[in-house]
Amino acid sequence: MPKMKTKKSAAKRFKITGSGNISYTKGGNNHFGVRKSSKRKRRLRKSTVVSKAMSNRTKLMV
Repeated sequence: MPKMKTKKSAAKRFKITGSGNISYTKGGNNHFGVRKSSKRKRRLRKSTVVSKAMSNRTKLMV
């Protein structure tokens, strides 16, 4: 059976960390910054980890 092809859109968005978790950067930080609070924009700058429920499906795509 051939290998699964990588979903390129997912490969550009997700990175696998050294411990095996999947990290990604939150969207919504590029424009309309005036209406967002400073706290919200500060939280959007940080990258987060994919939840356990979605990690198996995401690993198949990446």
